[in-house]
Amino acid sequence: MNPLELADAQPGPAFGVTLDGRELEALPGQTVAAVLWAAGVTSWRTTRGEGRPRGVFCGIGVCFDCLVTVNDRPNQRACLVPVRPGDVIRTQEGTGHGH
Repeated sequence: MNPLELADAQPGPAFGVTLDGRELEALPGQTVAAVLWAAGVTSWRTTRGEGRPRGVFCGIGVCFDCLVTVNDRPNQRACLVPVRPGDVIRTQEGTGHGH
């Protein structure tokens, strides 16, 4: 069963955001991480040293594994940042500040 049906939730209308140029659908109130998970994306950052994939680990903003670049602002915690219509989300390599 759809979780929205179980909770009798009626979110506002969906809107679009992009991840590395890929169009994704988001709902009001979702975090960046929730939108990416719903789209089947589980990793959106690589570590500085070895380039290992990272995504959500703690889900509450403590661990910093889910860092992502949103609207050209690097190091945004995907589990905490609410999406807004038209957000441009990019996967992040290392610190997100280039090499």
